Amino acid sequence: MINERKFFTPDHEQFRDTVRKFIDKEIRPYHYQWEEDGIVPRDLWRKAGETGLLCCSIPEQYGGFGLDYLFQVIVVEEMAKGGFTGPGFYIHSEMAATYIESFGSEAQKQQWLPKMVSGESIAALGLTEPHAGSDLKAIRTRAVRDGNDYVINGQKVFISNGQLCDLLILATKTDSAAGAKGITLFLVDTSLPGFKRGKNLDKLGMKAQDTSELFFEDLRVPASAMLGEEGQGFAIMMAKLAQERLTQAIRSAAVIETVIDYTVEYTAQREAFGKTIADFQNTQFKLAELKTEAVIGRVFTDRCIEQFMDGKLTPIDAAMAKMWMSNLHCKVVDECLQLFGGWGYMWEYPIARAYADARIVKIAGGSIEIMKHLIGRDIFDTAKKK
Repeated sequence: MINERKFFTPDHEQFRDTVRKFIDKEIRPYHYQWEEDGIVPRDLWRKAGETGLLCCSIPEQYGGFGLDYLFQVIVVEEMAKGGFTGPGFYIHSEMAATYIESFGSEAQKQQWLPKMVSGESIAALGLTEPHAGSDLKAIRTRAVRDGNDYVINGQKVFISNGQLCDLLILATKTDSAAGAKGITLFLVDTSLPGFKRGKNLDKLGMKAQDTSELFFEDLRVPASAMLGEEGQGFAIMMAKLAQERLTQAIRSAAVIETVIDYTVEYTAQREAFGKTIADFQNTQFKLAELKTEAVIGRVFTDRCIEQFMDGKLTPIDAAMAKMWMSNLHCKVVDECLQLFGGWGYMWEYPIARAYADARIVKIAGGSIEIMKHLIGRDIFDTAKKK
């Protein structure tokens, strides 16, 4: 088939089986309760670490397995297929850990990465503020040098893993007049005085994932906690955005395919007017359209995976993948829910959860409008060079 995924080896598929077994034993029976609780237990992270699901690509000298990127892809895909949005593994492994591996000092890597691999320490990214989402240059959280320390004041919002995190990669302004060049990142140990967690936010979807407000009141961190150099924070974040957006496209692709599959199964069994829903031409035509778009999206996403593994994925291609798959993700869950009728609106049906969980994909990791802006600007920049 045109979308046959030949880059997965038998070792990858053996790992996929391990991930599925872990999900069936440790996540599937409890996720509904975690949605009620608004958080997953810390013990789940330690079990995931013991099974090898966290930070798969981290080198062995830092406690990892040094595996290729496809192992992390498998974790994202299998979690997405089940609709298990509570455990924020991909933020921890795909984002926070790669920041430290790529830009951290040797001491920082030794301090944090082994504990992140084992699940002993849970990591989060502290980027978004109440008045600064996609426009990261507009953040106001301040870090002021005081001897060998920096004193941090400010707040963040919509921080995934916010209630559980032991480590926060925090974006601050160290020079308010320097724009993007005034942003500096710090590795914040959340046990330090001055770090305060706000409420666990009540969201439309992803209800089992802890998403929080965070506050910093004269939080004092050593200069050695700086990630990279002063003023390099924005450049560091931009360097990792392509991977973040690719991860979101991968997750969307898995959800799309899964939703179509169980919609086919449901419509083949559900009867109306003396025949199954699947017998109606409208159902067949609608699913034919969605399946075709899903295959197109999968082929492009897999091509982006290959490009990323070769070190050739551009920020624009990642933005295209994120934009296309986010839009398709929301379209598929909406139009498939319609084929479930009233049952699709019931929380006990996976399609209802998929619908609620989907809407964030057009916002997180850069809104759809930002993706369009980036792609459009590149079109005209390229045209000017011709």
